[in-house]
Amino acid sequence: MTGSRELVERAERAIAASSRTSTTPPGQTEQGTGRSGRPAPERVEAINQVFALFRLNYHNQYYAAFPDAEQLRQIKKLWLESLGDYGVSQLLAGAKRAIESSEYLPTLHRMHCCCREAATDLGLPPARAAYEEACAAPVPRAAQRWSHPAVYLAGRDSGWFFLANQPEAASWPVFRDHYERYCSRVLAGETLEMPAAPALEQQQGTPLSDKEQLARLRQLRQELDL
Repeated sequence: MTGSRELVERAERAIAASSRTSTTPPGQTEQGTGRSGRPAPERVEAINQVFALFRLNYHNQYYAAFPDAEQLRQIKKLWLESLGDYGVSQLLAGAKRAIESSEYLPTLHRMHCCCREAATDLGLPPARAAYEEACAAPVPRAAQRWSHPAVYLAGRDSGWFFLANQPEAASWPVFRDHYERYCSRVLAGETLEMPAAPALEQQQGTPLSDKEQLARLRQLRQELDL
C-alpha cells in the first residue's frame, strides 16, 4: 500500500472534524434518514469520504471492483442503507481500521466488522444493544453498572419516561441520535464520566413536615432520574 500512513491520518482528521460539526439540520437525524425519508446529508458525505479513502488506498483493486459510475452509485446506496445503524464518526473510524488492517479492499461484511470493532475497542456497545440496555435499566439508574457512560448519558438525554412509555419506532431513533453524539466524542478521544450517584442523607432532629417531605421527595426523584 502506498501512502497508507497519510491516508490513515486523513481518516483521523475526518473523525475529529465530524465530532466538532455534529449539529443536525432541522427535520433530519444525524443517523439514518431525515423526516422526509431521504438519507441525512452527513451520512451521504461520510460514505463518499469512505469510498474516497478506499480509492486512494486500494487504487487498482478499487477500479477493478467498481468499473463504472452507475455501479459505484448502486454500491454506495447499498452501503448507505446497510450501515445505517452506525454514526458518521463510527463509519470513518471503521474505514480507518479497514485501511490499517488489510491490504485488500474491504467487503461490506468486513466494513460492518470494522465499524463494530472500532467502537468495541473503546468499550462502546453497538447502538441497538445500548438502546436495549437503557430501556431495561432499573431505578435508580445513575447507581447502576453501565457498559459505558455513553449508554447512560444517551438514555438520560432521551428521557427515561420517554423510553419507558413510547413505542420503539419513536424512542429508538431519538436514543440512537443521542448515543451517536456521545460515541463521536469518545471516538474523538474524550473520556465520558458518569455523574456522581446521589447519597441519601441521614436526617436527625425535628421531623420534616408533610410539605417538606413532599419537596424532598421531588428533589430526590430529580436527582435519581426517576
